[in-house]
Amino acid sequence: MQDILKKVQLSGALIVLICTVIGFGLEIYEMFNNRMITLPDLLLLFIYLEVLGMVTSFWGSLKVQLTYPLFIALTALARLIILQKKDVSSASLLYEGGAILLIAIAILFLRLRRSKILKIDASKDDI
Repeated sequence: MQDILKKVQLSGALIVLICTVIGFGLEIYEMFNNRMITLPDLLLLFIYLEVLGMVTSFWGSLKVQLTYPLFIALTALARLIILQKKDVSSASLLYEGGAILLIAIAILFLRLRRSKILKIDASKDDI
């Protein structure tokens, strides 16, 4: 049963990898056709690169590091804020900024969990 689940996971990772490479290529093709590179385009390329990094990391260890999806969420929220029109309510921007702050704090705590300052046992790698 374990072997079947590993094969399903690797197949899913392969599908995500192929779709990400196709999306990355299509985005670059679109930028060349438009002959213009904008900040939202670059942020989307960063999201693709982060997904590729996550799949590569998963492929090597069969584990998803929690920081990868958090970085993807940070980039996606930043892209959302940049793409929004100027008539968006200030409350909405505050919520989105707060979400970015919470995700950044979560990443900080995940990075500090191996720090000697917090005195957490580094041998317990359950995240």
